[in-house]
Amino acid sequence: MKILAVSKSKILQANTMVLTFVFAISIALMGCPAPDQPVNEKPYTVPQGFPEPIFPTDNPANAEKIELGRKLFYDPMLSSDKTVACASCHKQELAFTDGNQVSRGVNRELGTRNSPTIVNAAYNERLFWDGRSATIEEQALAAATNPAEMRAVEPVIDLRLQQDSAYSIEFARAFGNGTKPTTRLSMKAIATFVRTVLSGSSRYDEFNNGNKSALNDSEIRGKDLFFSSRTQCSDCHSGHNFTDNQFHSTGLFSHYYDEGRSDVTKLPSDVGSFKTPSLRNIALTAPYEHDGHLTTLEAVIEHYNSGGKNFVNKDNRVRKLNLTDAEKQDLIAFLRSLTDNTLLVNKRFAK
Repeated sequence: MKILAVSKSKILQANTMVLTFVFAISIALMGCPAPDQPVNEKPYTVPQGFPEPIFPTDNPANAEKIELGRKLFYDPMLSSDKTVACASCHKQELAFTDGNQVSRGVNRELGTRNSPTIVNAAYNERLFWDGRSATIEEQALAAATNPAEMRAVEPVIDLRLQQDSAYSIEFARAFGNGTKPTTRLSMKAIATFVRTVLSGSSRYDEFNNGNKSALNDSEIRGKDLFFSSRTQCSDCHSGHNFTDNQFHSTGLFSHYYDEGRSDVTKLPSDVGSFKTPSLRNIALTAPYEHDGHLTTLEAVIEHYNSGGKNFVNKDNRVRKLNLTDAEKQDLIAFLRSLTDNTLLVNKRFAK
């Protein structure tokens, strides 16, 4: 009987300990969201002073979709011969450009235009140099299926994705249970990732946000010149992303073989007009202009200082500026201050 009493006592003690442990765990978990419960923290960071990026209602953002998009962005599986990824033309160390005059696609085929940055593409109103795409989803699909770029054939890519067990799981997490991976859903995921690739932490931004020692005297003079009525640089390179999202002919040529915006609108007045590029990280994104024929910032400044070539559609703000050599150097110094070094090492954007 004594042994039985001891046993009962030990069992009671053990049960009490178990209940206490379960209760403690329950209390601890009360402050933790369930796996499918939304968390208040956004899975991306918006630079100080920048507006929130807008995600389409038919392609809302979530952390799983952003991560899937990042993985697909670096995956050459999406090209016909598995050799070209989005990242082939958009390298993080070059502010998501490729450093080439024009981009190369499958079989090293040359494109016809310089690869623009994807940084801050969330704020673009039109995509491509000629503005032919209205959304990043459209742009991504057009690049993927372009014979001179990734040359993707949708049924082939669909099958590849669906045969990949890891992607099957990740697509279900990003888009919902039962979702089959497809090329078009891949483009939605990539577009979601691209909308989170934001940059606004340059020394110019530090200066603008109150740290007046962030720029040196030459950079400040260049800034003042850039925003002056004398140069009118900021008429087109305006706003937080240094672009008006419009199309202009800047007198690069007296005859345009690539007609630019006119290829889309079919308007003679748009011949030679191209989208105003952002100037953020401009020191890293050479060569410049739609065809990459200007190889340095010095060449770009010299073009605008000269007033450009005579062309019927040339914007009348492109005119001789008569800048001194010192003023040119100040302008270049300011443009270099727009480099965001954190962009180049941000692990959220890396492979």
